[in-house]
Amino acid sequence: MKLLLTIATQTLALTASIVLTGPAAAQTYPSRPVRMLIPYTPGGPTDFVGRAIAQRLQKPLGQQVIVDNRPGGGGVIATEIVAKANPDGHTLLFATPGQLITLPLLANKLPYDTFRDFMPLTKLVDTPQVLVATAKLPVNTVAELISYAKQRPGQLNYASVQTGGTGHLGMELLKQIAGIDMLHVAYKGTAPAMTDIISGRVQLMFSSLPSVQAHVQAGRVKLLATAARQRTDAIKDVPTVSETIKGYDLVTWYGLFVPRKTPAVIVSALHRELVTLLTSAEIAQLFQSQGVEPAHTTPQELEALMRSETERWRKVIHAAGIRLE
Repeated sequence: MKLLLTIATQTLALTASIVLTGPAAAQTYPSRPVRMLIPYTPGGPTDFVGRAIAQRLQKPLGQQVIVDNRPGGGGVIATEIVAKANPDGHTLLFATPGQLITLPLLANKLPYDTFRDFMPLTKLVDTPQVLVATAKLPVNTVAELISYAKQRPGQLNYASVQTGGTGHLGMELLKQIAGIDMLHVAYKGTAPAMTDIISGRVQLMFSSLPSVQAHVQAGRVKLLATAARQRTDAIKDVPTVSETIKGYDLVTWYGLFVPRKTPAVIVSALHRELVTLLTSAEIAQLFQSQGVEPAHTTPQELEALMRSETERWRKVIHAAGIRLE
């Protein structure tokens, strides 16, 4: 009887210590500067958004939020660092679908597992992709493009800046749904791809609006459509692809993540502060100037989206036979 009481007492004590771990962690968090890893070079749209969020998180957290740009390996370097970091909320991953959805579908082996190693905090922004064409292409709408391409199978080329990236997969999805055949030309960046589209060497590309807007305004390329489900505020007169191809949707999002075993109270605290930032007028105006739209989700909503997107792109990749070179 004494032994049973002793075991029961120890069990209650252990349970109490586990229950108290969460609030205690929240009360002392953060206890030092927080590091946000961005798997891209400084100066791009991802870096702009990441730094804007990091700067504005410092006041509510009461600590510095240090941006650590770690490009390389298609985003693997930064992503692996966070996957192996201490799950105490002091190491954040600023990520896109490239690191957490498409790369795991294309690579044979990675040093991390998206759903085992990462806990979503929230989506940060949506970046609708736009379909641009060389000014020399005699089409002005998606319907005209499909008709033109069907009459010339394999004669049109499209650019992308990354094999298996958003632009590549988005065009393959368009091909599969519309039943057209176009050739993929891979580039190492948006600038050289745009140079060839302007010259007419390649005819089409999906890209983010900020990357192509100056060329569109100068008449060097045509803006055929936006790929989001709804028309984009910055270009309300431009139709969506889905107005021609029902249900078509191609949006790049950025999100913030922590290691999977981070205490729930820290996840909740970070999520709360991020939503406050993302719903502020200041962030809305700042992001609108860059052609991106603030967006927020619960951790559960973002994980559900990621699982859905994983299955969607798995089918496209398989049908297109895409492999990393």
